[in-house]
Amino acid sequence: MKNKKIVIAGGTGFIGQALAARWGKDNQVVILTRQSATATGSRSATPITSRPEESINNSYSHRLLRAADGYNITYWHWDGRFVEKHWADELEGCDLVLNLAGRSVNCRYTARNKQAISDSRADATHAIGQAIKATVVPPKLWINGGSATIYRHAQDRPQDEYTGEMADDFSVRVCKRWEKTFDEQRTPFTRKIALRLAIILGHGGVVVPYLNLVKYGLGGRQGNGQQMYSWVHIDDVGRAIEWFLDHPELEGTYNLSAPGPVTNAVFMETLRKVTGNRLGLPAPAFLLKLGALLIGTETELLLKSRWVLPAKLLETGFRFEYDRVEPALNAIVGKLPRKRFHLF
Repeated sequence: MKNKKIVIAGGTGFIGQALAARWGKDNQVVILTRQSATATGSRSATPITSRPEESINNSYSHRLLRAADGYNITYWHWDGRFVEKHWADELEGCDLVLNLAGRSVNCRYTARNKQAISDSRADATHAIGQAIKATVVPPKLWINGGSATIYRHAQDRPQDEYTGEMADDFSVRVCKRWEKTFDEQRTPFTRKIALRLAIILGHGGVVVPYLNLVKYGLGGRQGNGQQMYSWVHIDDVGRAIEWFLDHPELEGTYNLSAPGPVTNAVFMETLRKVTGNRLGLPAPAFLLKLGALLIGTETELLLKSRWVLPAKLLETGFRFEYDRVEPALNAIVGKLPRKRFHLF
């Protein structure tokens, strides 16, 4: 993909930076970030073009991509709630708006945190919709990144866009509100796609804590290990978005999850195999609950059974480069130094 203008809201985390690296040398990438002026050295109406900043939207911080490294990337501060001219102008005539904005769910589900998680997703989506309405030349495509956790805890059968069932727990309600807000934005001249993303595997994100568990001999199953683990490689996320750009007839809601989900036990066994670690002590559910309390997170992130298939995407003719978990993990681990997953 070349010579496109891409605006990524919430683009300083693992997913946004990976996609910006994929596109940032042959295209113009604009990233909207809620990072504070202290963290980024930015002002609300001043772009950041070449500062080696640290991301605060990701539990595992990383240096942001910068123009000095050869990327055509500009960062703008936004609050994720209100339309401001300096960033809204960037949407004018762009090829793609990709919304990844939202507060991290890696926290305790207190009433305050729940409200912030839900509001941050709905508010950002609404603000983008209002900005698109005000454009003279609207963006060609708006993709809203959502979550495959919108489906119920499923161990009996897979969930796809046609037959998937939704529960009514907190995470599902967040996803429902997120998608409802997206649906309510009337942008008749901008094509819209809602993505239900599975757990994304790549150089960063969730792979980091998994590698730490394996490194210290704790890479066994979590809970009983029978919960399904739906995943997608970050390269296939980029390829799918490019597919949507190249196929203007496509719109609506799509699951973005590799067609080869596995159980948690198989995922952890495969990770141990590709990293060369034989020992993997299991973590019973009661220990996970204690650990989650100590580190300020929720066991749902590990114990919910997400069994999701990309039925609609496969029907379009798209084919995954990584449709099985072992090659996907090999591709990631093979590029990492040995010390990342071995004690010695």
